[in-house]
Amino acid sequence: MFMNFRVSWRGQTQAFVVTICVAAIFQFQSVGAEEQHGEWEFGGSFEADPVILSFSTVGDSREETGASYLTSQDAIWLQNSKAWSRIMQAIQAQKPDLLFFNGDMIMGYGKADVPSDTTSVTAIVNSDLVQFYKQYAFWRGMVAPLMEAGTYVVPVPGNHETQWKAGGKKSLKVNEDAWRANMGDLILDNARFRTLFGETPAFANVSDNAKSDSLSTDQTQLSYSFDFRGVHFVIINTDPVGNDAHAPVNWLRNDLAAAQGRGLKHFFVFGHKPAFTYYYPGADLNKPSGLDAVSDLSSRDAFWNLIEQYGATYFCGHEHIFNMTQPRANANPKGSAWQVIVGTGGSPFDAPANSPVPLNKYDRTYAWATVKVRFSGQVEITAYGFNDQYGPTMRLQSFKLPH
Repeated sequence: MFMNFRVSWRGQTQAFVVTICVAAIFQFQSVGAEEQHGEWEFGGSFEADPVILSFSTVGDSREETGASYLTSQDAIWLQNSKAWSRIMQAIQAQKPDLLFFNGDMIMGYGKADVPSDTTSVTAIVNSDLVQFYKQYAFWRGMVAPLMEAGTYVVPVPGNHETQWKAGGKKSLKVNEDAWRANMGDLILDNARFRTLFGETPAFANVSDNAKSDSLSTDQTQLSYSFDFRGVHFVIINTDPVGNDAHAPVNWLRNDLAAAQGRGLKHFFVFGHKPAFTYYYPGADLNKPSGLDAVSDLSSRDAFWNLIEQYGATYFCGHEHIFNMTQPRANANPKGSAWQVIVGTGGSPFDAPANSPVPLNKYDRTYAWATVKVRFSGQVEITAYGFNDQYGPTMRLQSFKLPH
């Protein structure tokens, strides 16, 4: 009996033929196939459906300026170093190929322009521009070990990177420029991909797509997409200048259609703001915070129609909470698309510790999701996390996508 298998190794994907004799003394055995991506030896049983690609996703690790609970270190760099470090250690142990970070890696929220006061070192150092670059640098230093350990970090812009709070929480061109200056080398570095995997992304589109949605500023490396190992990934800027709290629907429509035309069947979209706000028990139902925080929901609906049409999964943050849901499952039997909120990389939880009403089980959990794509096409999405008391890491929720 002859059987063909393709095994994904860290570094390359190889196709080969294995001849199995029913009466043979030796059989193949997978050694930790789910985590090691196809290391094989003789003896035992055969892993019939190996993982060909895995990735993790989380967002929102920044801290609050002036918060009384911060350590002296976190008060300067505005990161929840304790939670974010532990999450990264757990992700590194899972050995995903990619990590998508869904925005708000810095406090930002200023105006990253030339300082108006340059009369002293103190004035310059305390300027919004230097604060942006300083916070970016600290975050980049924290994630650098992941890249060295074999996980490529893919950044997603959040509102704290692009918006100016004092200006009415509106995105600014200078903040988009600061994003590119500090994250552009990751979007996308073919040399580093080749070093890690022996291959590079295909059909990468990181150039300016503003025209498709009549946006006023260059969207290079803010909304972008690429194929990798037969999977299509899309990153969207949910707060472009002049159109805050909107997804680039027209560009996304064309991008997904092109990927489908290439024969791809798995689509994963990453943005900062959720399409549908998750309201934890006791939350103000009149205060949506995602793409639904606008008076006209037609753009949000058009965005989710695309997610449903292509059977995509949408990963996001912004809300500092964990939630996995199929937003349209009750209203539409065919509404099977999932929204996965993992804005739980260390930022202060939205759900209060002293809530007057009982919270849902994982509303105050530092969580991330890890996705495994198998050779058969099966996709498994599992969320992991630990509570606000830094208890043991738990498996929170898991589901499989139809294939």
